Amino acid sequence: MKTGTKFAAAILLGVLALTGCSSGKKADVQVDVQKLADSLKDTVTSEELTAAQESMIPTIYLLDAGIIKSSAGYMNSGATACEVAVIECGDAKDTETVKKAFETRVSSQTDLYASYNAGEADKLKKAVIDTEGCYAVLCVTDDADAAAKIIKDAGF
Repeated sequence: MKTGTKFAAAILLGVLALTGCSSGKKADVQVDVQKLADSLKDTVTSEELTAAQESMIPTIYLLDAGIIKSSAGYMNSGATACEVAVIECGDAKDTETVKKAFETRVSSQTDLYASYNAGEADKLKKAVIDTEGCYAVLCVTDDADAAAKIIKDAGF
C-alpha cells in the first residue's frame, strides 16, 4: 500500500510540475513579450510611442516588481492616450493583480483625458486588457479590434 501511495504522489507531483503557469485556461501559451509589444505598437497605433524601460513598468502600473518576470511597454508623449504593455508574471495568479492594475490605470487616464481631450478618453474606454497563463497585456489604441486580433493570434 505504501508503494501505491508513493506512486500516486509522484504522479501528482509530475502533473503539477507540468501545469507550470496555468490559470485554468491555456497552460501551454508562450509569449515573447517584446515581440507582442512591438507588433501592437507597429500595427495598431498611429502615435509615435517611446519604449518604456523594463525597470519603469512596475512604477508606471503601480505593481510590485517581484511579480514581474519580464515586460515590455511603449508609452505616449502625453498628447494621446495610446500605450502598450505586455507583462509576464512569475506565477499565473499574479496576472489578476496586473489586470487590476491595468484597469486602474485605464480608469485614471480616462478621467484625466476626459477633462481636456474627449477623443482620447474614448480610446481608453475601448482599451484591450487580456490575460492568459502567466501573461497580461494592455493596449490603448486607435483600433481596438485589430489589437484584440493580434492578442488573440498570440495565444490569448
